[in-house]
Amino acid sequence: MKLAARDLMRFGIGLGVVLATFGMSARWIADAQQPAPSDGPRFTGTSTTLETEGLRLSRRSFEPGARTAWHRHTNGQLLFVEEGRARVQKRGEMIHEIGVGQSDYTGPNVDHWHGATPHVHFVQVAVGFGEGVEWLELVTDEEYDGELAAQ
Repeated sequence: MKLAARDLMRFGIGLGVVLATFGMSARWIADAQQPAPSDGPRFTGTSTTLETEGLRLSRRSFEPGARTAWHRHTNGQLLFVEEGRARVQKRGEMIHEIGVGQSDYTGPNVDHWHGATPHVHFVQVAVGFGEGVEWLELVTDEEYDGELAAQ
């Protein structure tokens, strides 16, 4: 899949927000931070901020076999596996399994689903680029048990 420059920019912003939120450090995050404007009595000394305007960050747990319905995000979504093992699928493609430390990017308006594998829980950190999500039909057991991509 070829990503547009706008999608790559969103991917980078989303990754930076997730890393900063969960206490991980990377040199390029520090370079992207800007000094915060003076906030009077709320801060002492210099602090920096990484703006998240236009991003939605969430953390969700899935028990083994649990999954979302098919859905699409108006501006795309970036998923990270924090714990366990996940299944992710974009409509018309094979299912992929990803583990701790791995991620999956779904572009704007691409039908997809994600959830835990049949025998292992899954905790995701998701970065949405904007607010628009359209929920579609449930993922059938046949779809969930479909063909896995080579690992």
